[in-house]
Amino acid sequence: MEHDKQLREQLVKLLRGGQASKTRDEILQGISLEEAGRKAANLPYTIWQLLEHLRIAQWDILEFSRNSQHQSPEWPEGYWPQEKAPANEAALNKTLHAITTDLEGMVNLIKDPANDLFEPFAHGNGQNLLREAMLVAEHNAYHLGEIVVLKRLIGDWE
Repeated sequence: MEHDKQLREQLVKLLRGGQASKTRDEILQGISLEEAGRKAANLPYTIWQLLEHLRIAQWDILEFSRNSQHQSPEWPEGYWPQEKAPANEAALNKTLHAITTDLEGMVNLIKDPANDLFEPFAHGNGQNLLREAMLVAEHNAYHLGEIVVLKRLIGDWE
């Protein structure tokens, strides 16, 4: 039982980040409307496109983990926005808020001892909550790292 508790605590830390790099909040703090839509040379995406991709993928994994009736978007077009920039400040803020809210949704699933981390989902192909939580952490870390690099390339990162 103690190992289960320790594993859940470590997963929460992994999901929230900050152990090996800046936290998600530190990386995403203060992204402006202009910065979100700015493109860097030789990169195919903007910060906005990365944020939306991160939001959509994280939401999809969360919903798959808690809703057996969930239907994932089509790959890849359903996971990447066509727009290079948010329509307005409200759209940017909505995406940033959803990233935080959905991450906390995954944290809540992990923290609940009633949710078996190892039991395969009846609606999946062998996936379980542990795998999905680690997938969120890995995917988020990858794209947050890209956002850091993009912010450096466009000159908005110390």
